[in-house]
Formats: sequence, structure tokens, C-alpha cells
Amino acid sequence: MKTFTTRLFCISTLAMMALSIASAATPYELTLLDTFSVGKAELKAGDYKVEIQGDKAVFTIGKKTVMIPATLGKSDQPFASTVFVSQKSKLREIDLGGTQDKIVFAGN
Repeated sequence: MKTFTTRLFCISTLAMMALSIASAATPYELTLLDTFSVGKAELKAGDYKVEIQGDKAVFTIGKKTVMIPATLGKSDQPFASTVFVSQKSKLREIDLGGTQDKIVFAGN
């Protein structure tokens, strides 16, 4: 019985880890209408897929990928629409519409 319980515990732990990894790597699709600078990177206007990988936001447009230091934050309420929070042309944060997720850029 102890072996069965141990196996069941291991299987449920692995399943929960797989779910948390899958949810953390959810790609978001967004459109930049203007060119923004983020740290040392420049994001030109266009349709991007963005994914949080560890402490970086990975922006992909076509075959080009840009990695920018960022964190995934949470809001108390879902955002009604996607909002780009910037100061002049420096992108500070992206509030992702329809979710409680926001991408906050480090040291920008």
C-alpha cells in the first residue's frame, strides 16, 4: 500500500508541475502600432507573440526574436483591453486585455 501511495503522490506532483509550467508559458498575441524602446532593445510596429520565460519577455515577429528582462505581474481585476504603458517612447508595462496579467519591464 505504501508503494501505491508513493506512486500516486509522485504522479500527482508531476501533473501539477506540468500544469504550472504550461500556464506560465502562455504566449500572448499583441500588435504594436508604434515603435518602442525597452531597455537596450527596440520593438518596431507590428504583430508580435510574447511569452514570459523566467525573467525575460520573449517577443517574436516572423523569424526574429527579442528577449527583454521582464516579470509577469497580476492585477486585482482583469484588464478590459490591452494597454501599453509608456513614457515617451519607452515601454514600461503591457496590461494584457481579457486577463489579469501584466508584463512589467525591468529597469526601463
